[in-house]
Amino acid sequence: MAEKPVDSLSESEAEAELKRLAEEIAEHDRRYHTEDAPVISDAEYDALARRNLAIEERFPALVREDSPSLRVGAAPAEGFTKVRHAVPMLSLAKAYTDDDVTDFIERGRRFFDRDKDLDIAFTAEPKIDGLSASLRYENGVFVQGATRGDGTVGEDITANLRTIADIPARLKGSGWPEIIEIRGEVYMTYAEFEALKQRSAAVGGQDYVNPRNTAAGSLRQKDPSVTASRNLKFFAYAWGYTTADPAPTQYDSVQKFAEWGFKISPLMVRAKSVDDLVAQYRLIEEQRSSLGYDIDGVVYKVDQLELQRRWGFVTGEPRWAVAHKFPAEQAMTTVQKIDIQVGRTGTLAPVARLAPVTVGGVVVENVTLHNEDYIKGLDSTGQPIRDGIDVRIGDTVVIQRAGDVIPQIVSVVIDKRPPDAVPYEFPHTCPICGSPATREINEKTGKEDSRRRCTGELICPAQAVEGLRHFVSRGALDIEGLGAENIDTFFNAGLIKT
Repeated sequence: MAEKPVDSLSESEAEAELKRLAEEIAEHDRRYHTEDAPVISDAEYDALARRNLAIEERFPALVREDSPSLRVGAAPAEGFTKVRHAVPMLSLAKAYTDDDVTDFIERGRRFFDRDKDLDIAFTAEPKIDGLSASLRYENGVFVQGATRGDGTVGEDITANLRTIADIPARLKGSGWPEIIEIRGEVYMTYAEFEALKQRSAAVGGQDYVNPRNTAAGSLRQKDPSVTASRNLKFFAYAWGYTTADPAPTQYDSVQKFAEWGFKISPLMVRAKSVDDLVAQYRLIEEQRSSLGYDIDGVVYKVDQLELQRRWGFVTGEPRWAVAHKFPAEQAMTTVQKIDIQVGRTGTLAPVARLAPVTVGGVVVENVTLHNEDYIKGLDSTGQPIRDGIDVRIGDTVVIQRAGDVIPQIVSVVIDKRPPDAVPYEFPHTCPICGSPATREINEKTGKEDSRRRCTGELICPAQAVEGLRHFVSRGALDIEGLGAENIDTFFNAGLIKT
């Protein structure tokens, strides 16, 4: 069902919509910042945030205390000492088109219009897709490191950050301030990610989803030796609290970081115009696949620090910076077969097995098809998706990693559909235990649920095993060393049961 235009909302509708958006965005913030497990793309998240802001601008009296526009991220996870940032770690405004970049530049020129002779310069640099960290140096010595957290309070991960070779224990050279908080991004290269996956698979360990989540999880290990084994990297690009500016400009300050022993992006440049910025965006986009690590856009900043201070901040974001996001990378492949997996609650979850294809530096071989209706080309409300075209075995499909994280099918190339491809028949019985698989009626809506569930419950081996896996998982008893492979082995040998 299409959303009602903001201009058409009544005050009561707007109030209800703001409540829904606050709850939904808070949940996505928690999944991204605390669990490192996003379930929607960046573009989908930003659409929610933009709608929330548009409603607030039309109904300013309805702005909630828990409004997403008033916060940056999610609260820090439990388990680490909390650190309050002396200078908040803010998020950035987003740009998706060249026109958005033009608007950003023009806002700056209008703001400084009274200074007719003012020569505004900008910087452009890749937006690394990792985990933000703040490193406090006192008299050149690294004394504390923290995650971004909610932007105001982060987690003390000093011991883990000390294991990263790109982070100097003592600054090199001279001229650094008495106290400075160097900020940047911790990330994992594609090569290290694939090596870690292979090492984990060899011992029956966990399957890692993507480099960004893996880097974040590696930083939150209780044992620093685990972090050390992950070979994480760090790029420095900003600073928080400092007793003195590193240099008069953003560009020269970052060059100072390199003199002090940090890795900085070799693709950072100065620019004077929209054309210059967009040209660097295109160049970085072209080189994206060959960098060896994830980036998801290009960040533009006003270069002169004095102008940054004069332009200031708004709603948790600096006015003087914007992130120009890349569109999700796409690739074409074929559906080789469709498997049905049975979850802990009995849900039959279809998975498309694809001819392996590389998207954004990651090899994709599987993609979820969610449920029976999704395969048919319908969303959970019965509205068409993919132009209402169903997915069939043998189809050529276009896939992308939503938010450069979660693989999804964007479209079916109908012109390439094989003549013998037939509509997929979703099973009405559980493929594991043979019990009927039904679609229940939703008590709230009175409509048929889009998910089909096995009715076998614990007589179904798949549900029993998934239940046992959950029982020993980190979210339940958290039994260290007892993973999914062990549970499968013990269950199949008859050593454990539900």
